[in-house]
Amino acid sequence: MITDLPNLLTLSRIVAIPVIIALVAMRAPAADAVACVLFIMAGITDYWDGRLARSRQQLSDLGRMLDPIADKLLVAASLMVLAGMGRMPYGALWPAVVILCREIMVSGLREYLAGTKISLPVTRLAKWKTGFQMTAIGFLLAGDTTAQLIGLSFFPVGLIGSLLLWIAAVLTLITGWDYLVTGLKYMANRRTQRA
Repeated sequence: MITDLPNLLTLSRIVAIPVIIALVAMRAPAADAVACVLFIMAGITDYWDGRLARSRQQLSDLGRMLDPIADKLLVAASLMVLAGMGRMPYGALWPAVVILCREIMVSGLREYLAGTKISLPVTRLAKWKTGFQMTAIGFLLAGDTTAQLIGLSFFPVGLIGSLLLWIAAVLTLITGWDYLVTGLKYMANRRTQRA
């Protein structure tokens, strides 16, 4: 049911997206700080919605559908607004492109395999990838202006965010390759069974 707490948490991530975009578009240090905090809160709901759904036995088809959509929308919108506002220092645009391409590929692969009753379970490495990715985006949303705002102008927020995004991109390539190989193996087995 849409009013179950896990589903409301998932929906809150989608609702947060236009607010984060508007805050980044303001180009103000305080707005950057609030965008970062809101993004972190949205990321935390990603952890809690699944955990609460399992503990309360409120697993639903709606939640299974909305959760990955909310995750991908939050990441993609944040990366795109950062790129659009010129807030991708130290070549961070390139790992952002890799991350977005992988997300689209894995989504398509999951959709194809869903029709065959085969699932792609989330691996531990994929969870690490998500952790690096979300932390990197949080740093990039905060930007160096937030560090200056709180009196830590020496702290290289943009550099740290960019480095973390590069690490996330490497993990993205590894996990994306694993998912692709799994999908290709299934397709090859299916072709063999038909022959």
